[in-house]
Amino acid sequence: MPSHSPDLKRTSRPLLRVTFSLGKRTALSEAMTLSIVIPVLNDAEALRHATPRLEELRARGAQIIIVDGGSTDESRLVAKTCADLVLEAPCGRGAQMNAGAVRATGEVVLFLHADTHLPKDADRLIEAAFADPSRVWGRFDVRIVPTTPLLTLVARAMNLRSRLTSIATGDQAIFIRRTTFDAIGGFAEIPLMEDVAISKRLKHKGAPVCLREQVSTSARRWKEHGIVRTIILMWYLRFAYFMGADTRVLARRYGYVPRAS
Repeated sequence: MPSHSPDLKRTSRPLLRVTFSLGKRTALSEAMTLSIVIPVLNDAEALRHATPRLEELRARGAQIIIVDGGSTDESRLVAKTCADLVLEAPCGRGAQMNAGAVRATGEVVLFLHADTHLPKDADRLIEAAFADPSRVWGRFDVRIVPTTPLLTLVARAMNLRSRLTSIATGDQAIFIRRTTFDAIGGFAEIPLMEDVAISKRLKHKGAPVCLREQVSTSARRWKEHGIVRTIILMWYLRFAYFMGADTRVLARRYGYVPRAS
């Protein structure tokens, strides 16, 4: 097996610039506080759809941090309507989520894709899951919307695979105790597979809490590129990553190439 191993340390360069901040929040509860970090890149429309649920969570005390990676659409403008902090960071989900985590004040940090919607009581579900202090990280089950019979099968396979392997994907809204996140050094700042990389390290801290309540994630990419073709591509990328392939090469194969910072 090739000896490739991504650099898991955060870089020393300035990670972020604050562009917007709202007023003081109320505490989520005496037992737990929650920060939600959302990396975005030209995700204005997805943020518009996400705003109502994010506002519900903010009203109960969750801190919402949106980290922009250099959008050319209205992502930053939309973010200002639904976030406590809007930050800028080098493009790439790993770098953006690390930048958001630096400013997170919650005892638990949840990392959310812009096109993934949390269940209504996500904050309370996480708090209940972490009532056991030995539990340090987790994720939700996922469904793909709008759904089809094949996409329903895909989502079920994703959830089952995650339970069997203790590997979570970004679409499943990974949540981590802040102390644990800091202890493992955050996300690997690699262009792809940052969710798999952090899951592998988190497994050494304990098995994930696999909540059966579902997040819903957009079927857009599946439908744009073909469901079967996307399934084959994702299995290929995961296998290649396991075998030590350069994540920059895999990102180009996936069709995602972050802008230079």
